[in-house]
Amino acid sequence: MFLTYNTVSFYTRVWIPDPEDVWRAAEIIKDYTEGEPILYLKLEDETPLEYRIGPKDNALPFLRNPDILVGENDLTALSYLHEPAVLHNLKVRFTESNHIYTYCGIVLVAINPYEQLQIYGEEVINAYSGQNMGDMDPHIFAVAEEAYKQMARDERNQSIIVSGESGAGKTVSAKYAMRFFATVGGSANDTNVEEKVLASSPIMEAIGNAKTTRNDNSSRFGKYIQIGFDRSYHIIGANMRTYLLEKSRVVFQAEDERNYHIFYQLCASASLPEFKDLALTSAEDFIFTSQGENIFIEGVNDAEDFEKTREAFTLLGVNDSNQSSIFRIIASILHLGNVEICSERDGDSCHILVFPHHKKLVTTSETYVKNMSRKQAANARDALAKHIYAHMFDWIVEYVNKSLHTSSKQHSFIGVLDIYGFETFEINSFEQFCINYANEKLQQQFNQHVFKLEQEEYMKEQIPWTLIDFYDNQPCIDVIEAKLGILDLLDEECKVPKGTDQNWCQKLYDRLSSSVHFQKPRMSNTSFIVIHFADKVEYQCDGFLEKNRDTVYEEQINILKASKFQLVADLFQDTNKDSSISTSSSSKSSRVNVRASKPTPKVPNKEHRKTVGHQFRSSLQLLMETLNATTPHYVRCIKPNDEKEAFSFESRRAVQQLRACGVLETIRISAAGYPSRWTYPDFFNRYRVLMKKSDMTVGDKKLVCRNLLETLVKDPDKFQFGKTKIFFRAGQVAYLEKLRADKFRSACIKIQKTVRGWLQRVRYQKIRKSAINLQRYGRGYMARRYAEQLRLTRAALICQKQYRMVRERRGYLRVRQGVVTIQAFTRGIRCCFLHFLLHHKAMIIQKHVRGWLTRRKFRRARNAAITIQCAYRRMRAKRELKQLKIEARSAQHLKKLNSGMENKIVQLQRKMDDQTNDLKTQNEQLVVAKASLGSEVNKLQKELEMMRSRQGDGSQLTSLQEELEKLRAELQEAHTHRKKLEEKHSNEKMGLEQRVEELDRENSMLKSEKEEMNRRILHHSKNQESSASQSVGRVQAELDEERQRYQNLLREFSKLEQRYDNLQEFQPGHKRNNSTQSSLESDSNYPSISTSELGDTDDAIQLVEEMGVEKAAMDIGVFMKLQKRVRELEQERKKLQVNLEKMEDQVNCKVESEDLAYNSLKRQELESENKKLKNDLNELRKAIADRASQNSSSNELQDGYKLLLCQLKTANEELEVRKEEILILRTQIVSAEPNNVPEWTDSKKPIDKEEAVRAYHGLCDKASDWGYLNEDGELGLAYQGLKQVARLLEAQLQSQARKHEDELAAFNTQIELLKDDIEKKQEMLNHTMSLSPEAQVEYSVQQEITRLTNDNLDLKELVEKLEKNERKLKKQLRIYMKKVPELEASSQPTKAKPQLTRQVTVQRREKDFEGMLEYYKEDEALLVKTLITDMKPHAVSATVPCLPAYILFMCIRHADYINDDQKVHSLLTSTINAIKKVLKKNNNDFEMTSFWLANTSRLLHCLKQYSGDEAFMTQNTSKQNEHCLKNFDLAEYRQVLSDLSIQIYQQLIKVAEHMMQPMIVSAMLESESIPSLAGVKPMGYRNRSSSMDGEGPGSYTLEALIKQLGQFHSVMGEHGLDPEIAGQVVRQLFYSINAVTLNNLLLRKDVCSWSTGMQLRYNISQMEEWLRGKNLHQSGAVVNIEPVIQAAQLLQVKKKTSQDAEAICSLCTSLTMQQIVKILNLYTPLNEFEERVTVSFIRNIQNRLQDRNDVPMLLVDTKHTFPVLFPYTPSALSLETLHIPANLSLDFLTRV
Repeated sequence: MFLTYNTVSFYTRVWIPDPEDVWRAAEIIKDYTEGEPILYLKLEDETPLEYRIGPKDNALPFLRNPDILVGENDLTALSYLHEPAVLHNLKVRFTESNHIYTYCGIVLVAINPYEQLQIYGEEVINAYSGQNMGDMDPHIFAVAEEAYKQMARDERNQSIIVSGESGAGKTVSAKYAMRFFATVGGSANDTNVEEKVLASSPIMEAIGNAKTTRNDNSSRFGKYIQIGFDRSYHIIGANMRTYLLEKSRVVFQAEDERNYHIFYQLCASASLPEFKDLALTSAEDFIFTSQGENIFIEGVNDAEDFEKTREAFTLLGVNDSNQSSIFRIIASILHLGNVEICSERDGDSCHILVFPHHKKLVTTSETYVKNMSRKQAANARDALAKHIYAHMFDWIVEYVNKSLHTSSKQHSFIGVLDIYGFETFEINSFEQFCINYANEKLQQQFNQHVFKLEQEEYMKEQIPWTLIDFYDNQPCIDVIEAKLGILDLLDEECKVPKGTDQNWCQKLYDRLSSSVHFQKPRMSNTSFIVIHFADKVEYQCDGFLEKNRDTVYEEQINILKASKFQLVADLFQDTNKDSSISTSSSSKSSRVNVRASKPTPKVPNKEHRKTVGHQFRSSLQLLMETLNATTPHYVRCIKPNDEKEAFSFESRRAVQQLRACGVLETIRISAAGYPSRWTYPDFFNRYRVLMKKSDMTVGDKKLVCRNLLETLVKDPDKFQFGKTKIFFRAGQVAYLEKLRADKFRSACIKIQKTVRGWLQRVRYQKIRKSAINLQRYGRGYMARRYAEQLRLTRAALICQKQYRMVRERRGYLRVRQGVVTIQAFTRGIRCCFLHFLLHHKAMIIQKHVRGWLTRRKFRRARNAAITIQCAYRRMRAKRELKQLKIEARSAQHLKKLNSGMENKIVQLQRKMDDQTNDLKTQNEQLVVAKASLGSEVNKLQKELEMMRSRQGDGSQLTSLQEELEKLRAELQEAHTHRKKLEEKHSNEKMGLEQRVEELDRENSMLKSEKEEMNRRILHHSKNQESSASQSVGRVQAELDEERQRYQNLLREFSKLEQRYDNLQEFQPGHKRNNSTQSSLESDSNYPSISTSELGDTDDAIQLVEEMGVEKAAMDIGVFMKLQKRVRELEQERKKLQVNLEKMEDQVNCKVESEDLAYNSLKRQELESENKKLKNDLNELRKAIADRASQNSSSNELQDGYKLLLCQLKTANEELEVRKEEILILRTQIVSAEPNNVPEWTDSKKPIDKEEAVRAYHGLCDKASDWGYLNEDGELGLAYQGLKQVARLLEAQLQSQARKHEDELAAFNTQIELLKDDIEKKQEMLNHTMSLSPEAQVEYSVQQEITRLTNDNLDLKELVEKLEKNERKLKKQLRIYMKKVPELEASSQPTKAKPQLTRQVTVQRREKDFEGMLEYYKEDEALLVKTLITDMKPHAVSATVPCLPAYILFMCIRHADYINDDQKVHSLLTSTINAIKKVLKKNNNDFEMTSFWLANTSRLLHCLKQYSGDEAFMTQNTSKQNEHCLKNFDLAEYRQVLSDLSIQIYQQLIKVAEHMMQPMIVSAMLESESIPSLAGVKPMGYRNRSSSMDGEGPGSYTLEALIKQLGQFHSVMGEHGLDPEIAGQVVRQLFYSINAVTLNNLLLRKDVCSWSTGMQLRYNISQMEEWLRGKNLHQSGAVVNIEPVIQAAQLLQVKKKTSQDAEAICSLCTSLTMQQIVKILNLYTPLNEFEERVTVSFIRNIQNRLQDRNDVPMLLVDTKHTFPVLFPYTPSALSLETLHIPANLSLDFLTRV
């Protein structure tokens, strides 16, 4: 570390002392030889300096570390370990890089930045959670994670000791450590213990922190918080211990200081109603809060802090009464400080009405009562105030501990010690003495622990070591706490009746003057000096005895005990155990009254005599025992300056604290041994450039490293070889770095020499090549000119030769052409003659054949016509014969029946006339009632006018009448408007009906216009593609935000559901099994399907869409204001709902009965007719077949046979139509009468429709009763029809009677309403007459407004109903318009005439499979168990993807087909619940989660595809459209399945991220995909993975990560997951890779280098290649890793000039300004040839990026999830072709 004579040479850099900066950098400019008195140096500002060296002057200066080591995370990584190196490293990290945390061995040095930094968010906690301490940059979270990990690994309790000066940031550091534990080790249940632990901080800060000259939030007490954990390492409780509260601050504050925060918070909130009775004002009005002369803190709002304090009290269970009691006590302390004490006339004693002004002196025989002086009374008042506050403080701490206490067994704990640091002021008293005593004990424990760790490291590595000399402060502790030490002498002096501070101080001089750590000041006899570990401190003896006694008079305690205020009495119930009561006498006595003493005076308790010093020593001893039983972790907080300036570093203040807190002692202990430590692989990778090629061939790296060191370092004491590491003395790493740099320098020179030679050779070769090219081109030109001449000569000869040849050839061709033409004409004439001869012969053959065919066709047609005529004449004759029989037989019988029917009709007519008369009578009565009511109304109006005339206020009545007339006019206008609306609606309705017909005509025209519009839209969309893409992007972004919010709600819902399930599983006691219905209701997350609710919802949505959002919001506001009207409407709605249900029941019964009657009649009729037709048809076919067999050779007979069949089929179709009409009429006759009465009885008992149908069937069956009339039964049927007509008439009469009854009931109801209205008006009139004239006007106006508002609401309801009907009509119109083309298409084939080429017979086809699966209700549980609960993905791997989803949908289809809503509901509910249970059971299985995501989404797509909605049917085949659901609308279940799919997707992402999490950092940042590229820097004590003994860094490579991604993708593909969803999964995983990689890059200095940037860019290119290979480059995954790409480029680009800064700003668009600056600050050169990024360059970047509107975010949110979109992808699979494997054991399913 020190400069030696061997290292003193030119350009050596050193540190020299400086009075201002403590240490200053310099450089030797002249070689120094031993014995020279002067060392010639040059400072950094180029100033020369002559530095004197000698025994009496200065020693040789310290050496500086290489620049590559400056700014290291760990101070022990420095090659030269000494004070200036430590100070400079901290300063560079703090001021230039803004890093407030630095490791120093096992100590975390934290420098207070005096600025709020964004490095404590939850994303930072997640980044440090699970990481080893050396993996990330230094942070308080890293220390907390180390403690948490060691507690879980070693099962040993841990402690975090936070110490430092006041204002150094101890409280904040402890708070952040507890926040980390609360986040990482959150409670397993809903007790919210972690929130309570954090809530204790604002309470303790309010009652225990105050503003001092050094700190605005200084802790004036020490606390040790134990956070308890269970075996799963979740927080279950906490406990807090406090030490040495500064009670003197309650009654006295120095200048520019404040009392405890709670006093100012309460005064700031004095205006609150609940504090009115406390009589509080501003804090300036109270003595106890105004002594510091400044009651405010800049940037602090006491009122807001008070609200936070109250919220914390509430969270910890302190009820309002206790809170009020606490605030009353605090207010009473303030008022107590304002009590003035006045002296009596004699000047010695005092008197006050509300305060005890005397004291008791108790002896064995008598009790003396003595008055106190004014000063004694003031001291007693202040002592009482301090005592009350101290007891209240202890009570609050005890209550907090009770709130944080748990009944569960604590397995382990982590303690956080936030204790005062070493203090020294101008005047140091008893508090400073106790504080420094505690720091002395903690320093001793720290030194022993550091030495122990150093020793264990050497023993573990089996290195010979010698005893290291370290500072032992036990002698100083003995001076304080040993027998007859300072505390013993103080307690002894307190026991003396007349003990004084001066006497105690004299005893100290006598007893302790021989100690080295105790001194007596030269100029004072009332103070003493203790030489502490940190510094020499002088203490003033004044007040030591009083503060040690903590005196409170017994009379005051008795008064407080007898207080009627319960909390005050509770505070002092055990006061004898906590304080000592003064019984000493005063030197002055006056007015002594002697009283008889009590028979048995109280014996003081032993605890009663304990002093404050004794209690503090005991609690400190208990604390040390606790710390020694745990594994400590140290955080040393440093205060950089006294002015509280942000990122300002004063070296002098920092050095004082570094010396005091033991950081330099840690450095000294480390430097005394082997501070630099390298693992063998790291040393090999770093210094293999110094090895020879022969050494590289050796396989054993340990042996290679050993040989290299023995060659390079001759002194064997400078290094040691351990089992896994190499240990170096201080300075040896710098020497090796120098050798490495020299090696690189020589290599660079050699490379430069070689490159320059190569460049010269390249230049010579270029010149030579140019000369050769010139020569070549010249010679080539000469040769080409000679060759040109030869070519011209040869060309002339060729031209002559060719011309002569052409002339001769033309003559030859003319002769040849003439000969060929003559030959062609001769041959053509001969061929034409032969063709004509053949054609003539063919015509003769065709003539004879066609004649024979025509004659044969005529004979066949004639025979067929004769056959048809015979058959038709026979059928017509039979029909005429049958008709004649019917007419002959029915005429006489009908005459007999007419007489009875006429009588019956006359009776019915009379009955109808009677009912009509009754109705007229009732109408007359109603008119009379209306007239009477009108007369009563007129009478009341007259009375009202008379009452108004009696009052005599004519003017007011006139104005009221005018206003009433105006209101009536407005009402009339409203009624008129209402009528207009009704007329308008009726006109619109008629117009719509006419419009239907017009639309039919315009349909064809619209089709052509539609095609034209499509072409225009396509052209328009191409022109506006750019603007549309932008709007689509905005809409997509908004849609993603909405999806994000919706899916976040789903995620929270799933978490709550999971927590609910967990609570139910662990619920103690008896569990009752719910019924099937209740279990379905509790398990399902959706309501049951209600048709009315769905309809109302659809109408409401359509209404909002048509009205617009703003108009809908206005209407909703009106309804909210008129709550009374809403209640009335609700009652009316309930009544209408009841009536509607009754009507629906009636309609359903009617429809069912009509269907049943129609089906039964049709079946009977068809059976009878079918038999007859079959017989006739068989006979006809037989006859025709016989004849056809006889004339099989005749084609004419076949044609006639086909024509006959067509005519027969046409006749049968006409017959079926007629029968269908007859059956419909008969059904209406049967079902029209609800009260059918048999003809043969006179009973009035009604008979239902089923009985009527059975009666009709009975009549049809019993043909024997009336079959004698005719053989076919036509007459009986006619009689039966007449009887049914009579019944129909009777039913019409009864329905008309019921209608009249309903009208009468409505009139009665209207009468009742009118009566109620009259009564209300009468009450209003009476109320109005009792009011004053002004009130009458206001009341009448208010009533009229209310009435008009109600009318307005009625009108609005009417308008809404009309609009609703209009929308329904439009909807029906759209449906009809869609059906028009279908009807046209279906009508076309019916119009075509039957062709004669039809087949003769129609064969019956077997029934096809309709793609449904039938199961019994009791097999539903087995179905769910087989397909879901017990399903394994590999069981269906060889079948159709998503087979379970298809099977479930086919079962749902069958339940829909049979119209079983209970079955559909039960199956879907069971399916959803079973999927949830399977996913909960396999919540870490990616394959199972992917399998059910694919099946759930496929089931959702099937419900859409086969829903019958045209939007989902565009890609269906005709067969798939036939398979659509017929009876149920499962839109609500689709929404539930969509939500379930989102939850499964989120679980899939969570599982995949959990599997990838350990791989990302190792694969992306640490593995060497490009070998030998990454370098290794020297590591210190806190090397990587230091907390995990025996474990090396992660061995995951990039190939492993890509392989894992490939497995994810292949599994999703095998399970049939939609490619779009798989792409979104990959996109989310790439976002996670980006977030984790970038966060680690931002939190690790060791990876921010050029080589890491190159490695990272290569890794990203490999992942992009994988995306392209999987065809996923369009999924958006590349965009998600763009920040990492830009971070890698940022590490590689140049960082010097302003052009580089501009390039960086334009390059890093995906990185925030904080991230860019952080990477530049962390950038670390691995070699001395690289340069650090200058501060000016970083400031330039910041100035250029000021205009960016970036989110102030440093780390990327690793919990962010993109909103998932499930695109609709219909299946091309036909359900009827689906095959179910036999291995699924689904034999109970039946194909339908």
